[in-house]
Amino acid sequence: MSDGRLRAELTSIGSASAKVALSDASVEERLEAALLALAEHRSPGTTCPSDAARAVGGAEWRDLMDRTREIARDLARRGAVEITQRGEVLDVDGPWRGPIRVRLA
Repeated sequence: MSDGRLRAELTSIGSASAKVALSDASVEERLEAALLALAEHRSPGTTCPSDAARAVGGAEWRDLMDRTREIARDLARRGAVEITQRGEVLDVDGPWRGPIRVRLA
């Protein structure tokens, strides 16, 4: 999904998290808020961490992917989300390789 469409989705969500994701808060705060807002909005489905990175980072979204995955891991440790791969919940502290998805816990 394009950066513009993701930002439009966050705007339409209108939640507190979505507003933070679109604000001038720190990149980490915006990434966390985008992950939560998209997971909430797409629930019971999942969201890809790259969608949050694209919404926050624009053309430089790839530079944010490692940090976005770490923020997803932190959210999972706090019990806010689950990290899945091929439909299976991953161990939050285990090694991850390949594409992951984020869903509300």
